[in-house]
Amino acid sequence: MNDIELYKAQTRCISHEIRNHLSICELYSEIIKKTLVKNEIKNEAIENAVNCIQRSLKIISNSLLDLKSLNNLSLSRLNLKKLLECAIEMSSAYFADKNISIIADLTDEVYVNADENKFLACIVNIIKNAIEAIDNNGQIEINSFVKKCEAHIIIRNNGRAISPEKREQIFNEGFTTKATGSGLGLHICKNNLALQKAELRLKKSDEESTEFEIILPRNA
Repeated sequence: MNDIELYKAQTRCISHEIRNHLSICELYSEIIKKTLVKNEIKNEAIENAVNCIQRSLKIISNSLLDLKSLNNLSLSRLNLKKLLECAIEMSSAYFADKNISIIADLTDEVYVNADENKFLACIVNIIKNAIEAIDNNGQIEINSFVKKCEAHIIIRNNGRAISPEKREQIFNEGFTTKATGSGLGLHICKNNLALQKAELRLKKSDEESTEFEIILPRNA
């Protein structure tokens, strides 16, 4: 067996094992939901947590499909505000013990063509990076607006700035500003958004704030 065949075999085995465990997580998520309904328990925090888990499981499943196909893109007409609200809810798990407030000013009734899972994964990754840039106390702002025929998303944080020499490299594969980072997150985000005809760019990073912007065509 040559190196390529070995790589493919290992990929199949790892994917199989991951899918097995994903199925278990999906099963128990449904059991939790049904138990809440059966016992007439109303707990918004638990319901939101389970919904976020199930959404993350879908994103992981979608990523596993990427190992099998280079054309695993499913575009549909989606409400941008609802997408961003879902990403914010999913990202809340990363706040941990930090005192971070998140402020969202999202435009209503704007639709875009996007791959729901890939788009959400990108937004969550950028918000997660913003959280990690803030040491303990800080603020994250997420704004969306329409300019001409384009939808714009600004994700801003007042954490540590990205140094000038690193700003040109942050989207490069393998480049990271974090001690334990893989250097893949922003690289994957930029590429996946480009497949959806969206542009991801670093708008600014200084002592005041760091801002990432996503621009994509509006689907009226």
